[in-house]
Amino acid sequence: MGKTGLDGLVDSARRFLYGMTGYEFERQLVEMRSDVDMVFISLLYGDMLGVPIIPPYYSLRLLPYAVPNIASWKRRAMREKEFSDYEELDLHGL
Repeated sequence: MGKTGLDGLVDSARRFLYGMTGYEFERQLVEMRSDVDMVFISLLYGDMLGVPIIPPYYSLRLLPYAVPNIASWKRRAMREKEFSDYEELDLHGL
């Protein structure tokens, strides 16, 4: 059942203001968290890609916490990146 009248107007205004102010900030935070997760898992399980960094004992102790993310990490780590992937192409200030 949809909202009607004043409740619908308030909800629409709330969504509009969130889109203007908070959406881009939230997207950047999600991207930063993804990058931090990528570095963390790379440090722990880089030996899967041929880059041994941390002794396997500590990697094995942290394995149960990282198992859900290993498949997506392998895809992201092996994905070929273009030079444009490293730069933000936003038009801020124009």
